[in-house]
This record gives sequence, C-alpha cells and structure tokens, in this order.
Amino acid sequence: MVTFVNKLTVHGDVDAFLAVKDRLTAYMSAQPGHLSNQTLRHVGERNVFIEVAVWQDADSHRRAARSEEFQALIRQLVPLAAPEPGLYETVEESAGAR
Repeated sequence: MVTFVNKLTVHGDVDAFLAVKDRLTAYMSAQPGHLSNQTLRHVGERNVFIEVAVWQDADSHRRAARSEEFQALIRQLVPLAAPEPGLYETVEESAGAR
C-alpha cells in the first residue's frame, strides 16, 4: 500500500479549483488500485489544500496518473493551483485512544 500526498496552493479561483479537483478525484477514485481519498483544507490559509489518496501499490497510481484523461484534467488545474505531489509508504502507524 502507498499513500499519495499532494499539497495544493490555490492562486486562482477557489471554486473553480474545487470543481476541477472534484473531477480529478472522481476519475482517480474509479481507477483500479485506488482505495480511498481525503481532501483537507488548511484552517488558517483557506487557499491551501492537502489531497491524501491511498493506493494498492505505486504502479496502480502511476498507471492512472499517466492516462490521457488524467493529464487533460491536470492541465485544467495548472492555472489554478501549484501542486507539491509525492508518493509515500507507511513507516509507522498507530491509533489513539477513543
């Protein structure tokens, strides 16, 4: 299992960004190997978002990200936000008391 983490700093219209991000999320969520997705918004900086997506393996993510449909969606995102993507593997995991 790998986790894709992408910090997105929006420098364009936030509503336009969210619309494109929703289309990207819908596309990626339907791809083989995609397990889950979460979008976080910075509390103090309303134009900063974190996308977290869990994938079965790195190859599944790479195949989805290389597709023409994904690339077309990314081209719509570029004028709206600056991405800082990365693929991570879990080193340690714990659950807190509830």
